[in-house]
Amino acid sequence: MVTKFHRRKHHLPLTATYTYKPTRIPDHQHCPTMASETTSLVKNGKSDDEENLRRLKGYQWWAFMVTFGGYFMSHFSRKCYSTVKQQLEKQAGYSPLILSEMDTVFMGTYAAGNIISGKLGDTFNPTTVLAIGLFGSGICLFLINVSLWYDFLGFSVTLGNFFIIAVYFLFGFFQSTGGPVGTAVMGNWFCDKKSVENRGLIFGLWTCHQYMGDITAAVCTAIVLGIGASYWWALFIPSVCNCSWAFLTMRLIADPADMGIITPEVRIRMEKLAAKRAEEGAHVVDEGPAPITYANALRIPMVAQYAFAFGFFKLTNYVLFFWLPYFLGKHFDPVTANLIASLYSVGMMPGGIIVGYVSDLFGGRRASVIGTFMGALFVFLFIFSRKSEELTAIPLLIMLGIMGILVGG
Repeated sequence: MVTKFHRRKHHLPLTATYTYKPTRIPDHQHCPTMASETTSLVKNGKSDDEENLRRLKGYQWWAFMVTFGGYFMSHFSRKCYSTVKQQLEKQAGYSPLILSEMDTVFMGTYAAGNIISGKLGDTFNPTTVLAIGLFGSGICLFLINVSLWYDFLGFSVTLGNFFIIAVYFLFGFFQSTGGPVGTAVMGNWFCDKKSVENRGLIFGLWTCHQYMGDITAAVCTAIVLGIGASYWWALFIPSVCNCSWAFLTMRLIADPADMGIITPEVRIRMEKLAAKRAEEGAHVVDEGPAPITYANALRIPMVAQYAFAFGFFKLTNYVLFFWLPYFLGKHFDPVTANLIASLYSVGMMPGGIIVGYVSDLFGGRRASVIGTFMGALFVFLFIFSRKSEELTAIPLLIMLGIMGILVGG
């Protein structure tokens, strides 16, 4: 091919001719980033899924740590009161009846609060609800300290008793946010296939937060009393810790979708919403799954049985949770009593992990594992009820550790 160029100013002479030989660039040398008319301008679905999975995995550790720490702080503040019951009776002047009424009021508002908190977590930002629970718990403990510092009970028995029960009434509501809302946030982030396959182990590890919080409260009280400090420090320290962790919790993102991480579960929900909008109009709001009634929930296979079994585990747990340091304190000094009582919580940690792991091995057949643990727990509770006042520290440590494993599982 011969091409003649016309003369231009400052260019080649009119008579110059040149031969143009087009050079074919091999396919393998083409720049991979060069876009053409047939090149897709967006990544394919597989690449998007891989990127979403990478981002999901990258944030899971942070979600685990913050929610773990939040529930840890809840139990740190919840347990600290039971570790100083003897001091509240002997030094502050509260009667055992008032202390037991505090437990009853707390459990009542805590039970009601679990239902309310779950709804609040569905309606508002879950991390805000968690942070409010931590702030409120810290403030309630601080108010109890105020009543001790200024001796409300000495000023008026009625005022002192009413004030501490009223504070614990509110304390139960604030404490209830950690369970339903924190579990929902964990479920949002650990939704990939690998996490679902290992959910028993993951949540078994995650539920160690409550036992570590209980242990920390007992050890904290033992240290406070051991160095000769006033017992109210055992309430003040968790108060400050709860408020501090609340600030950290507020920075947590509750749902991968809020970061643009579209998991398969979220994608299905979005597709259903789009189809619903196409049918009913553009003003349809994403309200999530339709709520289920209690009657329908009880019709789900094994729900009633699990609820019944869980109720007995909770009954056993909270009797020991609230009163074990108090009764042990009648036979041991306060520091030793709290350290012995902490072994019960130490045992609960491997219990949750063991049951989670074993249930995964049996394909999620948790009923058999739970039934076995309940049967063994009955035997140890019977021995403990008959011989606890006669046993020395070592047998008590062993027995409480085993009971902790059974209840924790």
